Amino acid sequence: MAFARPFPLAAAVQKTQQPTFGPDLAVRLICPECRDPNPNIVEEFGSGDLVCGSCGLVLGDRIVDTRSEWRTFANDEGDDPSRVGAASDPLMEGIEQLDTLISFRDGGTGIARELQRAASRSQSSRSERNLLTAFRDIGSWCDQFSLPKTISDIAKQLYKRSDEEKLLRGKPLEAVIAACIFIACRQAHVPRTFREICNLTHVSKKTLGQCYKALEQAFNLSPGATAQSNANGSNPTTGPENLLVRYCNHLDLPANVQSICGDIIVAARKHGVADGRSPVSIAGGAIYFTCHLLGKPKSSRDISVVAGVSEGTIKLVYRLYYSEKEKLVKEEWIKEGRADMDRLPVER
Repeated sequence: MAFARPFPLAAAVQKTQQPTFGPDLAVRLICPECRDPNPNIVEEFGSGDLVCGSCGLVLGDRIVDTRSEWRTFANDEGDDPSRVGAASDPLMEGIEQLDTLISFRDGGTGIARELQRAASRSQSSRSERNLLTAFRDIGSWCDQFSLPKTISDIAKQLYKRSDEEKLLRGKPLEAVIAACIFIACRQAHVPRTFREICNLTHVSKKTLGQCYKALEQAFNLSPGATAQSNANGSNPTTGPENLLVRYCNHLDLPANVQSICGDIIVAARKHGVADGRSPVSIAGGAIYFTCHLLGKPKSSRDISVVAGVSEGTIKLVYRLYYSEKEKLVKEEWIKEGRADMDRLPVER
């Protein structure tokens, strides 16, 4: 008598009894500190933490706020709890910071064109659009120049004030922005030269100087006053010693070169050496002098590329320093073996 083999039936039973995956409702989250069977777990969405309400132990962090974000379109219902859009900017107070875009697809009815006309009439004025454009240009140029956000904010404040008071009416927008960035760099003690600002913004030096002079007189900016800086020669924001940090970093020079070079510049100013020269020229010539003095020479070509001045200007300042080297080099540097005046080359 033959019997049928039960393999097909077993396979069918196994196929119908496959496990289904789902959340395990028997798992409970309890505090490992107080071990309360009925835990009081609090979700603090403000800080993003999961905290035990009984003992205060933090059970988790970076939790996601899953609550609804209610929006209100009325101005008399208190603060808007919505988090739509960018953060509020105090410089753009009273200016709508969100744009409305209307689709062109209306099925050929012409409604889209009418809506676009109505939206353009209700949108911000021309002055507000120019202000937004200027703020975008200031932010992008500061990013290209690797300037911190504080300088960008100062430049925006200066531009908004000049725009409100109509100080530079008729001047190109790029020139006004360049002058604001130049003044902001000086006020933040991160000075940049006229040539660097001109290369960044593609504004002529003459136009930049005119805008800078107008803003300087209107705002009474003593830190950047050219007359005062030329009179006393010790302006902390425009002196050549403030340019040494960037120049020495670009030339890969050690820290002792920068400190000694700064002392040499101060001594040269005290004895009236190279008076009347621009801060960029003095910084380049002082670096060239100090590098040879300490036995770490750099070519005048390398320094001219970093400082943005010609090799002849650097060597001219160097010759002025070389003629008064006994007054500029301290005796302690020579005794300590750090400096040697015999290393200084004779430039002709």
